[in-house]
Amino acid sequence: MRVDSLEGVVVASTSAESAEGAAREIAAAISGQLATTGDRPEEALVGLVCFVCASYDTAAFASEIHSLLPGTPIFGCTTAGELTLSGWASHSIVAIGFLRSNFTLEAQMMEDLSHFGVEEGRASIADARAALAARIPEGETDRCFGLLLIDGMCRREEAVISALYSALDDIPVVGGSAGDSMTFEKTWMIRDSAIYRDAALLLLFHTDIPFTTFKCDYFEPTSLKMVVTDADTELRVVRELNAEPAAQEYAHQVGLVESSLDASSFASHPVLVGVGGQYYARSIQKVNADGSLSFFCAIDEGLVLTVAKSLDPYESTLATFERMESELGPVSLYIGFDCVLRRLGAERNQIAHRLSELYRQHRVVGFNTYGEQYRSMHVNQTFTGVAFGYRSDDQKQPA
Repeated sequence: MRVDSLEGVVVASTSAESAEGAAREIAAAISGQLATTGDRPEEALVGLVCFVCASYDTAAFASEIHSLLPGTPIFGCTTAGELTLSGWASHSIVAIGFLRSNFTLEAQMMEDLSHFGVEEGRASIADARAALAARIPEGETDRCFGLLLIDGMCRREEAVISALYSALDDIPVVGGSAGDSMTFEKTWMIRDSAIYRDAALLLLFHTDIPFTTFKCDYFEPTSLKMVVTDADTELRVVRELNAEPAAQEYAHQVGLVESSLDASSFASHPVLVGVGGQYYARSIQKVNADGSLSFFCAIDEGLVLTVAKSLDPYESTLATFERMESELGPVSLYIGFDCVLRRLGAERNQIAHRLSELYRQHRVVGFNTYGEQYRSMHVNQTFTGVAFGYRSDDQKQPA
C-alpha cells in the first residue's frame, strides 16, 4: 500500500486481491490522510478520481468505494495498466483526491456516445464551462484545465474532442481512453456508485496551483509512406495500404514478417499522420483474420501514413520532465495518460524497469490508455498529462 501527501491532492494506491478489499484500503488511506486536517473526505475533497485495473470487478469497486466515502464525488475508469507513485503497476488501483482548498470542479457526463452529436455535445460542454466560470473569480479561466476519460472501445474520441474544443475555447484538456487489459472487449467509466459503457467524463478544474499540460512521444518521420486505399472508417479498419492487403503491406514497409505481427510489433513500428507541420501517431490495435488492420484512432481512405523511426524512449521522457521543471520549477505531481503501446514497447526493448523508475522519481500517477487526448487531438503512442508545481506561498519541496 502506497500513500503520499502532495500539493493540493492526496494519492493512494493498492494491489488488494478483491475489489471490495481494494476499496476499503483506498478509503482508509484517503480518510486517514485527511484526518490530520480534521476534515472528512466529503468536506475536504471536490472529487476522488480512480483508475482501476480491468481485472477487478469494477461495479463492486464503485459500489463499495461510494458507500465507504459517502458524499464524496467518485469518478474514474478502467485501465490497461496503472501508474502509481511506485512506478508502473498491474492489478492495482490508484486514486487521486483533489482538495477543496485548492480546486473547484465541474463534472460533465456524456452517455450514449454511439449517437453522440457534436452540436448537442458542444452545448452541454458549454453549459459545464459556464457553470464552472460562475463559481470561480472572474477572468481566471487561465487557471482552468480539463481531464477527459472516455470509453476506449467507443471509437468516438475525435467527435467528442471536436465538441470539447469548440465549447471550451481557451481551457486545455488532456486525458485518456479507458482500457481493459488488452482484451479489447469492454471498458468502463465510473461515476459515484455506478459504472457506464459508451460514455465519457469531462472533469473541469480551477486551481490556485501552477500547472501546465504536456505531450511526450519518441518517434520521428521517415521517407516511407503508405496511402490508405480501402478502409471502413466507422470501424477504424484499414483493408488496403498502397492497394495491397493492409497487414502484408505494413509488414513489408517496416521490415517484418506478416505472421509475426502483434501488439509489440505495432508498439515498435508506429505510423504517423502529419497535421499542421507536426506528426501524430495513428497506432495499430491488431491484425484481423482477413489481413486487415484495426486502428486505435480515426482513419480514412486517402490518408497518407508515414512510417516512423523510434527515438530513445527514456531520453525523450526525461527531456519532457526537464522541460516541465524549467517551466514550473519543482513539480509536485504529474497526472499522466500513457499509451499502453509505450509500455509494451518498453517491455519488448527491456527498458521497462528504467522507465518505471523514471516515473517513480518524478511522481507520476495515472494509467495506461487505449488512446490519449491532448488539447484538440486524439493521439496514440504518446504520454500526455498535466504537471502541477507549488504555490508561491508554499515552501514545500519534493521529497
